[in-house]
Amino acid sequence: MAAVSTATPDTLPPLDQLVPVARRLPPDPREETLAALYADEEPRRGACTVRANMVASLDGAAWGADGRSGSLNDAADWRVFRVLRALADVVLVGAGTARAEGYRALDRPRGLEHLRPAPLELAVVTRSGRVPERLRVGDRPPFVLTGSDGAAPARAAVPAERVVVVGPGGDLDLVAGLAELARRGLRRVLAEGGPSLLGDLLAADLVDELCVTTTPRVVGPGPGRIVAGPRPDAAAENHAGTVLPRDARLVHLLHAPQDRDDSPAGTTLARWSLPIG
Repeated sequence: MAAVSTATPDTLPPLDQLVPVARRLPPDPREETLAALYADEEPRRGACTVRANMVASLDGAAWGADGRSGSLNDAADWRVFRVLRALADVVLVGAGTARAEGYRALDRPRGLEHLRPAPLELAVVTRSGRVPERLRVGDRPPFVLTGSDGAAPARAAVPAERVVVVGPGGDLDLVAGLAELARRGLRRVLAEGGPSLLGDLLAADLVDELCVTTTPRVVGPGPGRIVAGPRPDAAAENHAGTVLPRDARLVHLLHAPQDRDDSPAGTTLARWSLPIG
């Protein structure tokens, strides 16, 4: 059975031509204009706001041939990445992503400390309680969100006051985890992945905004999407639940034109608002 569209030119929605209303955002050491575009509203849940920031290739890959999202980044994505970190209280990341991407203790992006003067914290989500080796050293350990099964390994890796146990056994209650971060004054959460953690956050209806950079690269088959579905291995860290379909509202769309002969043109950076389910 074939589905036949009955749409005609008279019933199709209108399209707005965006180019005439575009304005340029030249590089700015203080990024005041770009920061204003990403200024957030007061928390809608009375506790915190969660903004997820992800990058994808033109054909939907969440990482490049080296297995890291960094191979998809470019200068335009880096500008927005820095501003989003400068506006956040805490960066939330899955342990697997922290390990693969080489996360260390975070500081405000240099030159953007004026956007939010408080220290930038890091929170790692891990059901097993295992903390990446690079985050076990130094005087600024991350917060670790885990279930009771992961409590002992987490406390062996970081000071006990930085371990947030939110769930029995291998379960992990992200709602309770975010509430605890908010209780500690970390109300503006920037989730940087990976795809399984973003899937968990979406399944729990915890994402207020989704910022997606699409770079003009075609990666081909192999890499997953920016949102991971359920995995057959129940022991996998940050196992994602079922993400229910929902509509989003476009807040703004940025486009990076070619500025050098060796710089690809066409990167888009979209800020989407997600309704509370």
